[in-house]
Amino acid sequence: MAKKQFKAESKKLLDLMINSIYTNKEIFMRELISNASDALDKLYYRNLQAGNTGIKKNDFFIEIIPDKDLRTITIRDNGIGMTKEELESNLGTIAKSGSQAFVSEEMSSSDSKSKNAIDIIGQFGVGFYSAFMVSDLVSVTSKPYSESGDSSCNRWTSSGADGYSIEEMPSSSLEDLTSGTEILLHLKEDSDGENYSTYLEEYTIRELIRKYSDYIRYPIKLNDDTLNSMEPIWKRQKSKVKDEDYNDYYKSKFNDYMDPIRVIRTQVEGVSSFTALMFIPGHLPFDYYSKDFEKGLTLYSSGVMIMEKCPDLIPDYFSFIQGLVDSQDLSLNISRETLQQNRQLKNIEKNLEKKIKRELEDFLKNDREGYEKFFTNFGRQLKYGLYDHFGAHKETLQDLVLFYSSKDKSYVTLGEYLERMPEEQKNIYYASGESIDKIHLLPQTEYIRNKGYEVLYLTDEVDEFVVQMMMDYKGAPFVSVSSENMNDDETAEDKERIEKAQEENKDLLDYIKESLDNKVAEVRLSPRLTGTASFLTNKGDISLEMEKVIKAMPFDQGFVAERVLELNPDHEIMKIMKDCFDKGDEGKEEVARYANLLYNQALLISGLTIEDPVSFAKEINKLITDKYQ
Repeated sequence: MAKKQFKAESKKLLDLMINSIYTNKEIFMRELISNASDALDKLYYRNLQAGNTGIKKNDFFIEIIPDKDLRTITIRDNGIGMTKEELESNLGTIAKSGSQAFVSEEMSSSDSKSKNAIDIIGQFGVGFYSAFMVSDLVSVTSKPYSESGDSSCNRWTSSGADGYSIEEMPSSSLEDLTSGTEILLHLKEDSDGENYSTYLEEYTIRELIRKYSDYIRYPIKLNDDTLNSMEPIWKRQKSKVKDEDYNDYYKSKFNDYMDPIRVIRTQVEGVSSFTALMFIPGHLPFDYYSKDFEKGLTLYSSGVMIMEKCPDLIPDYFSFIQGLVDSQDLSLNISRETLQQNRQLKNIEKNLEKKIKRELEDFLKNDREGYEKFFTNFGRQLKYGLYDHFGAHKETLQDLVLFYSSKDKSYVTLGEYLERMPEEQKNIYYASGESIDKIHLLPQTEYIRNKGYEVLYLTDEVDEFVVQMMMDYKGAPFVSVSSENMNDDETAEDKERIEKAQEENKDLLDYIKESLDNKVAEVRLSPRLTGTASFLTNKGDISLEMEKVIKAMPFDQGFVAERVLELNPDHEIMKIMKDCFDKGDEGKEEVARYANLLYNQALLISGLTIEDPVSFAKEINKLITDKYQ
């Protein structure tokens, strides 16, 4: 039997097919199953066109037969089959797609009533050659469909780039098939780093079918067991899918032990038609906020898995979403592992972003308790989205974030805060700290609460960056209770009183600043203190809380907030320091001691680290012992 050469410039091209196009050898199973599915589709379509409505899709099958002794895998289908000429044309010419030719031929018939039945997977005609990644010999035995009952049978055989042969076979070669194709792969011998024998194991075959071909519309059988689901849950009528079905699918598909907290299903027709089924997990994955977490939705093309994690389908701030997208309109590359046109992904991402946002808004409105649980898990990611890209996604996310409020000691949205602001209040006030309890005890916070204003308590490290990036919410500026801008909130009477006291004590305040050795940018009196002698505020864009966050980062560049020491003009300590200062040099030494104590005290109140805690402790001990000497 004469061996023929491939009609393409053979060796280099086939080497490319086998060694360069596919990144994963296991893809061969997906490609051959897809080819078998196309053959079944073609025959099913022909029957519809001929008016044979009695034939059902379940009449067709794909069968996988592994043989460990012979080291072979056989993949059979009872589809349309191929003639000798089609074997020559489709398999003897690399990158010629019989499926593509079939679609072109049938779609040119304008009076066809069954165009919607055509959903052919194959586009490029190279998937078959992925078999040579794992095989040293491939044979294809095929019997074409014939209305006249012609039972011709031919076999195509090749060991790779050295060529192929075609021979006629007796019809008994596929005696149990009226028409169809049988592909036999002889697997390569195992070698260092390559375990081809694994593809002979039933568990491997089952896993590959589940992973890549679970939604092929025809039964895929192994030892009479059907391996695939065939009908994807996202293609069933919504009215026929129960919550338990979605929950079971999610837990099985995404290896979770808990039901999802929300199910999102959508179908879009247009430039990029697709169906999406998405889930919000009911708990925080252990690696979610780590570099090991991999975001993305599973991408299918007509039910065939293309990418297990496609990160371009959802924005980072919605990366907690698990799920999948299935589209017939994707322009795949030749290996069907990635896409050729990123524009299609952008269109899908844009639609999904809008859908997810609407679902979260509905979640927030109609299930507040559930939403707060969700936000506890994933709210930080929404905040990162607000901060990222210089606040570009502010309009998308600002109404989805929650902040803990001093008013009801519960979560509020920014919209709710704005609605209950007193008429005279112009700012949205916030305070940052390590915990709710510590923030609540801050004298700055107490001052604002006493005025009847609500304060947002920020405890996430990203919070301070978020509010500074947002700047305002619907025209109301964010103002920290520790900011110098808080002076704008003072009454005219308070301002006049403080300005007078500031002038009267100018020399004392200047000396306190000098004695602190430039640790603070300013020392001033404040009407905001009641029972506390001192606290720290900041000048400029870097707040005290932001300084703490930056210092905890590995790339700390030494950013320090401009600190302002504010003193209570009515506190007894202020009167004592004034008396000491008026005594001259001896009294000034006492003022310097008190100033350092007040400064360190203010550091502790603000949650900052004391530079020399030993000296601080000694000073306190000295004050105690001096009292009794």
